[in-house]
Amino acid sequence: MSRQSKSHVIRRSLTAAAIAAIAAVVLSACSATAEAPSGAPEGAGVQVVDEALLSDLGLAGLDARAIVDRLDAQPLAERPDDYSASVRPDALVITDASQRETTLPMPADEFYVSIAPYETQTHECYFHSLTGCVGEIHNGEVDVLITDTSSGEVLIDESRTTFDNGFVGVWLPRDIDVQVTIGYDGKTATTELSTRSDEDATCVTTMQLA
Repeated sequence: MSRQSKSHVIRRSLTAAAIAAIAAVVLSACSATAEAPSGAPEGAGVQVVDEALLSDLGLAGLDARAIVDRLDAQPLAERPDDYSASVRPDALVITDASQRETTLPMPADEFYVSIAPYETQTHECYFHSLTGCVGEIHNGEVDVLITDTSSGEVLIDESRTTFDNGFVGVWLPRDIDVQVTIGYDGKTATTELSTRSDEDATCVTTMQLA
């Protein structure tokens, strides 16, 4: 192979590597796991809360539910840039800029899922990032209907305002299957979710309004 051909191959390989690296960064901006996990989610198992880390991050004295509610509803302009927070079914995983990490147990009887309905633009997500995910419809009035598919019980039937990040967050009972319908601007989207497993999604970005 000539020197010119070798240079061309090297440049092409470097370009491909650069594209792959950029794609990885874009996907990880929302969640460390964009696709369904193959095993137990990271952060599962024994959870030891690092109170010193939480204090350093201004989260002292808060449990997982309080932190989730605060961060998901936080205006985008006020989002922290010195740590990340990822919602797993069994734990809230918090990691600071120096890679110190702690996990807080999620409520034993409640499951949190954050939903970003959309019309034209969405992104891949599986475990919701409270500090990274951004949906399409910011501060929009949506109608939320969630029904237990086994019993037919209506769990939520109300109007909500999506957070500044474009999501609407809901706390659901564990160990059930539900049907979710979102209405916005005369359009609707419906999907089915599960809260039975530690591998179930906490981030839903596949509900296209039509």
